Amino acid sequence: MPDIISFADAIADSEQYKKRHLLLGNGFSIGCRADIFHYESLFGEADFSGMPEAKQVFESLQTQDFEVAIRALESGSKILPVYAPNDVASVQAMSKHAIALKDLLVATIAGNHPPSPNAIDNQEFWACRNFLSNFLAPDKSGYVFTLNYDLLLYWALMHSDNLFDEKTVELKKNDGFDNDEDDPDADYVVWQGETAAHSANVLFLHGALHLFDSGAELQKYTWVRKGEPLVDQARSAITANKFPLFVAEGTSTQKKNKIRHNAYLYQCFKVLTANAQTGTHCFFIFGHSLADNDDHILKRLGKGRFKKLYVGIFGEADNPENKKVIARANAIAALRHNRYPLEVVFFDSASANVWGEVASA
Repeated sequence: MPDIISFADAIADSEQYKKRHLLLGNGFSIGCRADIFHYESLFGEADFSGMPEAKQVFESLQTQDFEVAIRALESGSKILPVYAPNDVASVQAMSKHAIALKDLLVATIAGNHPPSPNAIDNQEFWACRNFLSNFLAPDKSGYVFTLNYDLLLYWALMHSDNLFDEKTVELKKNDGFDNDEDDPDADYVVWQGETAAHSANVLFLHGALHLFDSGAELQKYTWVRKGEPLVDQARSAITANKFPLFVAEGTSTQKKNKIRHNAYLYQCFKVLTANAQTGTHCFFIFGHSLADNDDHILKRLGKGRFKKLYVGIFGEADNPENKKVIARANAIAALRHNRYPLEVVFFDSASANVWGEVASA
């Protein structure tokens, strides 16, 4: 088993690089509210009454992971015609349910999301902002890339520290969105396009609950503009059959295809790729199992040129899940060309105290 260092030691070691970047997975959100953001919790809250067969798919696969079920349904709809060429109805039902599960996942996250930033303690936000400051402090020039759909990162970035508290943490929070030039007083802000994206340092690689594709533009809902909690705005939009920009496809290839067909997502993908190709940079991964359904992201790291990857581990290194993470991290490093070797270092995620010392994932 590899040595596991503390997060503080990993940060100290990374000072040798010009920039450090952060890739966030679902463990970031689970560490804040495990009872909400575990897939098991979402499955328990999801309403399958309109498609009981889809729920049986989860049971047959012995999983509560939406992406696993979606991937199985999409694959099954392609395979079934080989064995039952006349069973058109089942093929159509499987394809329909795969799409419906994506919408159900979004609706379930919105429906069970903490109602507002007030549901998170100030101390939790301060701890999170302190963690993010390693990448987004004014004197840093790193990026934070997130694969999460929820609002926790956005809330942490927007949270105002107590001005009279010595623990105030200043962060960069440019995400590439600003006023709509045709409607500057609108309730939302819009993505400013590829040119403005170069100055952004927070990127939602798979979309998020507060990003909505209107067709003509990508809109970001904000509390400041409308005075209504973002979760309520998302719920209202979903009820009106307007779904947020959300990559919940089953396989890595399907996710990548969706990313390529959306200008914002593809720009985020290109920014990650460009920084992975820079030898003077390093990357941290926090809260991600390195599962193959995100290979479209992980392979970009593996085939890059940056020299060191710091991977967070929750719990003992020799537990079964962490053995898989370690093996996958080493597989990422094995993708490298001999001219640009990648060193992988593992750090204790709990020692990062992302949501405070009592948080765990």
